[in-house]
Formats: sequence, structure tokens, C-alpha cells
Amino acid sequence: MTDGSILVLGGAGFVGRHVVEQLVASGYEVVVPTRRFDKARFLQVLPTVTVISADVGRADVMSRLVQSSSAVINLVGILNETGGTTFQRAHVDFTRTVTDACRAAGVRRLVQMSALNADPAGPSRYLRSKGEAEAIVAASGLDWTIFRPSVIFGREDAFLNLFACLLRYVPIVALASPEARFQPVYVGDVAHCFVEALRRPSTVGRIYPLCGPNAYTLRELVRYVGAVTGKSRPIVGLGPALSTLQASVLEHLPGKLLTRDNLASMRKDSTCDGAFAEEFGIVPRTLETVAPAYLGPEAIRSHYSGFRVRGAR
Repeated sequence: MTDGSILVLGGAGFVGRHVVEQLVASGYEVVVPTRRFDKARFLQVLPTVTVISADVGRADVMSRLVQSSSAVINLVGILNETGGTTFQRAHVDFTRTVTDACRAAGVRRLVQMSALNADPAGPSRYLRSKGEAEAIVAASGLDWTIFRPSVIFGREDAFLNLFACLLRYVPIVALASPEARFQPVYVGDVAHCFVEALRRPSTVGRIYPLCGPNAYTLRELVRYVGAVTGKSRPIVGLGPALSTLQASVLEHLPGKLLTRDNLASMRKDSTCDGAFAEEFGIVPRTLETVAPAYLGPEAIRSHYSGFRVRGAR
């Protein structure tokens, strides 16, 4: 086990909260900096977590944060650009800030979140920026480990839950890139690997793809969500031209359900060539054993009941 506190960047996010919970369960002291302190309050109930209000994009702030850390986990990332928050800033520039601060403070250990198909010459700005960030980490001289997950699913995900929400309101699904392939991996299994990497010197200098046991087309995933939620809808697959047209419209709407950059990323299958890395000591969970617990009709009714209680209705 690494001595001292673990600095988790992006610790208040979807993957971050699971990583932080597993770090705490493993006995680590954890520091989570965030610009939005109110969005990380739920982490304060964990016994060995310190939440700090901080602008981690500033180099001077990052330098102070890493001073008291023995290792850094970088989970910061975006799927879509909004305003001044670009892929360049969130992935490339931020990663450079992190590695520079680690070197200056003598913090050797860095575990970095990337993505399957990350490549400086990739088909989308997202994948290119992830690939550039990997190159910065690999050239940093630090004791690094990089994880490349496929799409990540879990109770708070923005993937399957998005489809579940969509299926409640539309009579038919016009689906862009219906044959794009994914190999979804459970968020708890991803978090497990991040925590185990800190304990295993053999993971230093390694890049690990993370995928679940099964691959699906996007059409199959939407059909599955419809079956689980009881909201099955006809699916009309769109060809390349109509997919691009749909994305060019949706990317200008609130929420950015789909962008042309997302479409470009889906040109390459988000799947793994081999099995889950053996050194992490787990068999990844299947979509079918996890998703019904948060997508099924009973789970959805429970969500609605919670909303009504909080709203005093």
C-alpha cells in the first residue's frame, strides 16, 4: 500500500466517486479537490476523505495540492466541448499541468484515465487529445499506469441512463451509427483496477485496455435498454449522411446528446482484443447482471419516489 494521501483529480465525478469509495475501503487517506464544493459533499461522509475547494486548472494550485500527496489519480475528462472547456484544455493541457507538478514535488506515482482507441492520429478530436495526453504521461519520467476503458456503465452513468430517458419520451428511435460496437465495462471494476494499480509495482509503465466480457452494437444496446425498462421502441438505423446530419443538429442543443466528434470516435470499435488483465484478480461483470438493478421498472419507480419525497409532493 502506498503511504500518505492519494490525490484524486475528478474524484467527484461518476468514476471518481467509485474510485474514492474503494480507496477508502482499502484504508487510504484521500484528497479530492473540486471547483464545485457542493457537488462533492456526498464524499465528506467517508471517513478518510478530505474535500477541498480548488481550481485545479491553475498550475500554482496543482503544485500546492501534490505537495502532500504520495500518488495522483487523474480522472479528469470530458466527452464534449462546451464553451472554453475544450479537449485540449481538459485532456492535454491539464495532464501536462499534473505531470509538471508531480515532477516538481517529487511525487512519482501517477495513474491516468484514458480511453480505448486513444491516438494522436485518431479519427476524432476527443481520441486525439486522449492520445496526446498519454504521450505526455509516457514521457514524464514518472511511475505511471494508464487505463483505457470502453464505455463505462453503472447506476449513475450517462450512457445507458441516457437511452432509458430517451425511450420514455419518443415513439421511435432514429439511431446514428447503429452498428458501432462497444464492450461496456462496469464502473466498479474500473475503480478496482485503479486502486489495485497503486498496490502493484508490476503495473508501472503499462497501458491497460478495460472491457467487459461482451461486445454489442449500439442498436443492440438500445434494444436491451428498451427490454429492461419495459419501453421497447422501433429502432431506425441511420446511414452515414443522416447520422452526420442528426449530429450536426443535436450538438447545438442543450445537453449535446450527440456531436459530429462523437460520431467520428465511433468509427473505430470500442472493443478489446483480449481478456481482462489477470493481475487485477477479478472477472469483469456483465451488463446483464448489473444494469437491471438500476434500469428496471422497479428501480425507476424507486427513483421517482425519491424525487417526490425530496420535493415534498
